Amino acid sequence: MKIDAVFSGGGVKAYAFVGALESIEEKKLQIERVAGTSAGAIVASFLAAGYRYEEINSLLNELDLKKFLDPPALSKMLPFTKWFFLYFQLGIYKGDKLEQWIQQQLTKKNLNTFTDLKPGYLKVVVSDLSLGKMVVIPDDLQNNYGIDPNYFPIAKAIRMSAGFPYFFMPKKLPGKSQKKSIIVDGGLLSNFPLWVFENGENKNNRPILGVKLNESIKGQHQQKNIRNAFDMFHALFSTMKQAHDARYISKSQKNNIIFIPVEGVGTTDFQLTNETKENLISTGKSRADEFLKYWPK
Repeated sequence: MKIDAVFSGGGVKAYAFVGALESIEEKKLQIERVAGTSAGAIVASFLAAGYRYEEINSLLNELDLKKFLDPPALSKMLPFTKWFFLYFQLGIYKGDKLEQWIQQQLTKKNLNTFTDLKPGYLKVVVSDLSLGKMVVIPDDLQNNYGIDPNYFPIAKAIRMSAGFPYFFMPKKLPGKSQKKSIIVDGGLLSNFPLWVFENGENKNNRPILGVKLNESIKGQHQQKNIRNAFDMFHALFSTMKQAHDARYISKSQKNNIIFIPVEGVGTTDFQLTNETKENLISTGKSRADEFLKYWPK
């Protein structure tokens, strides 16, 4: 059966998606269109490129997450200067190595720009802080920035969507005015864009399956321990990115969403152990297996 799939953000916790993909393939569900935010956008792009579960599993198993931590050269020599870059460049790490790695994997499948895909088969959510709005790439590129969406690099779109604020330096997009837009993690405004494929008439071409990483299987409204300014920022970001999607999910059909609990793993914990990665994959597999026994209803 052909389906469309939407993946939430979640940073390094996205290893859980690998287990879910294995279950989806075992159920013989064929994913057509894909969408995602942040880490979910990375997975979505690989699926759009034609990667199967085993290939994605191999890519992530061989990956050393720490190589994505690419501070400016000056920060390596003078560690205290990272605060300089945080203040003036709005981030500690450049994120160039993340984008290069994504580009390398997509190029292997002859996928570079959106013109290499069927129209509408990949949608990536980002947040434009300058315009104060959520942007769907490639859909909104022409209207908001005067950019031809067909020739926009997919790896660049994914990197922008995965630009966790203050961790990675934000990307900039030239717009219709003289000032460039500051683009950050799509999760700031929509961490789970399940709405992106709906046509407004509640009549979809095929079933839409959502895969969402949850801090708790009961939801994410648990009290947070805020001890300092950094804790407050993470709590603020977490609250903002959940607000839109929590409201939408409450009005949508929850029986189309695989909720995967991923407690105890930080979004930007690039020091993940192999054991933690395996646990995330196993959890994703078991939750998807349980859900897909009765889906679609």
